[in-house]
Amino acid sequence: MCCYVKKITFCPLVNSKKINKHLSFEPIFVLFWDGGSMKAKFRKPIIILLLAFCTALFLSLSLMWAATPTPEKKEPAKPTAVAKPPDSAKKGEKFVIRGREYCYECIDNSDCLGCHSNKINERKFAQSVHGANSCNSCHWDITDVKTHTKTKGARIHAEPVTCHRCHKKEGAEHYASAHFINDIQCKDCHKDIHDMTPWKGEKKRVIEKCTTCHADDGFLESSHGKSVLAGNPDSPDCSDCHGLHKVPLLKGDEPKVVQFRKEFHTAVCLKCHDDKEMMERNKVFVVATQTYFESYHGKVEKLGYPSLVAGCADCHGYHSILPPSDPKSLISDARLVETCGKCHPRGNTNFVMWVAHATHNDPKRDPIFYWTFVIMTALLVSVFSMFWLHTVLWWRRDFWEKRELRAQGIFFPQHVKPDEAGHMYRRFSLFDIILHFTMMVTFIALVLTGLPLKFSHAPWAKGLMSFLGGAEMAGLVHRIAAGITFLYFGAALAYIFYFLFYKKLPGNPNPFQKLFGPDSLCPRWKDIEDIVGMIRWFLNKGPKPQFDRWTYWEKFDFLAVFWGMFAIGLSGLMLWFPEAFCIFLPGWILNIAHIIHSDEALLASGFIFTVHFFNTHFRPSKFPFDPVIFTGRLPKYELVEERPEQHKRLLAQKRLETYREKYPSAWTDLFSNVMGFAMLAIGLFCIFLIAWEFLG
Repeated sequence: MCCYVKKITFCPLVNSKKINKHLSFEPIFVLFWDGGSMKAKFRKPIIILLLAFCTALFLSLSLMWAATPTPEKKEPAKPTAVAKPPDSAKKGEKFVIRGREYCYECIDNSDCLGCHSNKINERKFAQSVHGANSCNSCHWDITDVKTHTKTKGARIHAEPVTCHRCHKKEGAEHYASAHFINDIQCKDCHKDIHDMTPWKGEKKRVIEKCTTCHADDGFLESSHGKSVLAGNPDSPDCSDCHGLHKVPLLKGDEPKVVQFRKEFHTAVCLKCHDDKEMMERNKVFVVATQTYFESYHGKVEKLGYPSLVAGCADCHGYHSILPPSDPKSLISDARLVETCGKCHPRGNTNFVMWVAHATHNDPKRDPIFYWTFVIMTALLVSVFSMFWLHTVLWWRRDFWEKRELRAQGIFFPQHVKPDEAGHMYRRFSLFDIILHFTMMVTFIALVLTGLPLKFSHAPWAKGLMSFLGGAEMAGLVHRIAAGITFLYFGAALAYIFYFLFYKKLPGNPNPFQKLFGPDSLCPRWKDIEDIVGMIRWFLNKGPKPQFDRWTYWEKFDFLAVFWGMFAIGLSGLMLWFPEAFCIFLPGWILNIAHIIHSDEALLASGFIFTVHFFNTHFRPSKFPFDPVIFTGRLPKYELVEERPEQHKRLLAQKRLETYREKYPSAWTDLFSNVMGFAMLAIGLFCIFLIAWEFLG
């Protein structure tokens, strides 16, 4: 079985074996082959290459899987087994435990109170939550009052009281709590067990109970504590955050405990602060949670890596939460540098001007952020609208024109000699190829590692971030790719300087003439004429423009890199080194940088994976893939058809043959197709994720 694709396999104009021999090109992509489809000398190395590629891919995925830590499953602590009556035991029913016979609730309360009335108030017990029970319901192991009272040194509690026999839910929660781990039993909190009245949600009672062991840590003086004492039912007490019985273990420096503690604090804050009605009722900032999850801190927390960023409690505190106007508050002007300095030790007064809960949706509250977002949104909409319309119009015209020519058996310009149509000519230098390859790989890396952060709330974000090795690894890859981007941008600037001042061109033009000459990527008046001519061609109003070495859309792509390096690069550096930039800039500049970096990155990725992919690969005359950027060569018929002005100029200068190249080797073809289709697939995958988020 074989799939042996050729660009041209016959000439409909001249039926000649000699001519067809020249037009029978090498394969552009080999999937499988039989004995006659490829020269024998190429079979073995290509088989070895494919096997090596598959083996390397398998080993890479295996190592990535092996390097991903598997969370240890920690079984919850289990209570020590104790004897207890059957759950179904009824009053007067006898049962046997450990060879001894017992009778459930067979002893009257009056018999017990004859001795214990000095400690237990019969009236209060009757009015308590346990008043309907018999003493023998809990102290079931006492079967004979006479033996119990007359035996010297008798043990009243032969077996411990098992509260969870009746309170199953509370018991299960307690056995999974920090209290049980630290050997704190029911009786340690419920000391008034014999006269305990029903709990009706009294928050003050909870606080009083908890503070018998725990210092209040400033809770009673905090905003929450004062509100509880004032009788506000919405304000949290200890149990609203920590629970009544299933109290989580929060102390410890182990990584898992640290991560759980961060998740816990943020989760308990969200319980109330994510309730819009409750916040409005108490006149509290209603978009605190929304704005937090729009920040870098919140996005990383949302993706499942809270230990890497600041959560609610890291900035606001745990118990002593005070308003910013209070000098003792962690977020007061007097203490902000100290608070932020826990994570950003080089932060200064400029740095803390960063707005933690900024919103770009409220022009009254944050007008600068609002208008920055409006301008960036307008830029996105205008660029996509213009170029997507350009794409649709081009596809329509190109599709029908190519279809009509192929229906007539015309596969290349008729004025190209058939025996020369397959001659290869240099389009890109080795420097161009390396520069573009570096740009392509780093751009893909930046997009893949940035998408989960941009759309942290998307259903696919956590999975993609986990696949990339987690937020810390993704951040490292993102920064390495960004650093390489600055390096190749510097190389491009150096080449521009070389081109303008040192490179020799026919006619010895000066730097100004070079800048606006046909070999330059700088826009010139002819590009305006070409745009108008292209639109007329789209609408069947005129012929297709005659392009030179660079088209107007290629120049736009090139110049977009300069804008991208300014917008994305500068804003990215600010977010990478915030303390350094805040030595001389106010912190709210970082909020603006976040908006610009996020939206401009979306514009760049959306443009490259739709417009650029179409212009280069997906238009009907190129579909499905143009390998020229990998091989650096294009056939003569493409040079004549797509860049006739350059072809004429090279002929006039008698330089055409100096651009003549050999056909790419099988290795070059194989590498071009594997890498090219892989990059196209990743790009389309990214566009799918973006479309899912916007349309889903």
